[in-house]
Amino acid sequence: MSEEASAPARLLFNRWDTSEVTIRDPGIARYVNLNSMIVPHSCGRLTRQEFHKANMLIVERLINQLMRTEANTGKKQLAIRIVRDAFEIVHQKTKKNPIEVLCDAVANAGPREETVRLKYGGINVPKSVDTAPMRRVNTAVGLIAAGVYAASHKKKKPVANALAEELIAAANGDVKCYSVAKREERERVAKSAR
Repeated sequence: MSEEASAPARLLFNRWDTSEVTIRDPGIARYVNLNSMIVPHSCGRLTRQEFHKANMLIVERLINQLMRTEANTGKKQLAIRIVRDAFEIVHQKTKKNPIEVLCDAVANAGPREETVRLKYGGINVPKSVDTAPMRRVNTAVGLIAAGVYAASHKKKKPVANALAEELIAAANGDVKCYSVAKREERERVAKSAR
């Protein structure tokens, strides 16, 4: 019997297997980490240096982004519970592994092209540039979290439902969802600045 067969699988939230998830976008595959942890909490070990964030589980990066608003600052257990409940809703609605839905949402919500400002003789000129894969993942996770905040803040909709709807819509590439709409807007501005 091999070691792999005898080693117990470490499931995220004791439910979701990350080994069966495939990342369809090869550009961001290196920066979306799926190493399984039971609870996505690295205690800040992976944020010390610039690219160590790529070693952090993508679910933990989403949780950390959800904690950035003033109501949830520092409440990691609350953010973990929100994501766990949202994953249950995603699984009930789509019958898919919610981690794969999250990876598809990150791939669809990350802008491929952005603009920078170049200064020529006191005049700011926008210039279109390709987005680095790490920034693409960071921006996508940030846009998903901002969409959840916009959908649930001062509204009756629970945060877990808002997150589940945002993930499903972004994974399907629906332009009506916040994160994909913002990505389209940034790419449209970049296209006009070519």
